Amino acid sequence: MDDDLERIAGEIVDAAVKLHIRAGPGLLESVYEKLLGNDLDGRGLVVERQKWISTELDGCRFERAFRVDLLVNKQVVVEVKSVDTLVPAHWKQVLTYLRLMNLRLGFLINFKEAKLKDGLKRVVNRYDGFAGSRLRVR
Repeated sequence: MDDDLERIAGEIVDAAVKLHIRAGPGLLESVYEKLLGNDLDGRGLVVERQKWISTELDGCRFERAFRVDLLVNKQVVVEVKSVDTLVPAHWKQVLTYLRLMNLRLGFLINFKEAKLKDGLKRVVNRYDGFAGSRLRVR
């Protein structure tokens, strides 16, 4: 991973940990999402909230196929949760977003954990691209 991507990742983790310390584990996902996005904005990062993504598969266009909670600097996906337990589908969701957007890094953050370190998951798309794939993000 390049230095800029790691710098962005560090800012996301730092902001999430500090938010969890301030707010605790009992709020709605939408509250954490807004507060985290505002903090990252204040750190000089470009944050798109509830970003709709369109894609194409087998020649069929899908407008607004999925929505990313936070897209940071057009490079990092952040999926915010406030659930009792993360399930494998949550990881798959983030990985699918990364693959469809051809991005390398995402975070799955479950703010409902008593200790955020237990709910902070780094998700890496190890694929170098989709050359020849039938998936196209627009």
